Amino acid sequence: MEVKRKLTVGLGLLMSITMCFHITESRDTALHRVGGGRYTWVPNVNFTDWASHEHFYKGDWLYFGFDKHIYNVLEVNKTSYENCIEEGFIYNITRGGRDVFQLLEARSYYFLSGRGFCFQGMKVAINVEEPAQAPQLVLSASNEAFPSFRMSHTIRLLLLASSLTWTLIFQKH
Repeated sequence: MEVKRKLTVGLGLLMSITMCFHITESRDTALHRVGGGRYTWVPNVNFTDWASHEHFYKGDWLYFGFDKHIYNVLEVNKTSYENCIEEGFIYNITRGGRDVFQLLEARSYYFLSGRGFCFQGMKVAINVEEPAQAPQLVLSASNEAFPSFRMSHTIRLLLLASSLTWTLIFQKH
């Protein structure tokens, strides 16, 4: 009975912490739909124009929507991008036709579709910047029970594991 009570107290403490505080970064990441729509990784779209109206920051995501049986998405270097060379690509993003790619570094990224479609305009260069201010952890009060996805699942699991470990280690028999 004592173990059950301690476990209940530990879980209650964890839930209280989660409900009262949430961890946010100074800037939320963004999902950019390449070309501007749901399925716009297709020929004859001006991806250069689209990219010029977007702001890409480290941690953001790119969404490529396309028919995987016809098109693909390859990350390439600048020379391959400029010359539509698909051989020797850096990374093949193609999985299911609704694919995402996280921009993990502040640098230029280059993507193209092989099979000759690059010559029909299926390529895009993305210039990724550091966020305006460095991400920092901020504790802020909240009335929400579990605030959206601002607190990552990893952090929640770590808090849960810590709470359970603490409860089990320090229990008295």
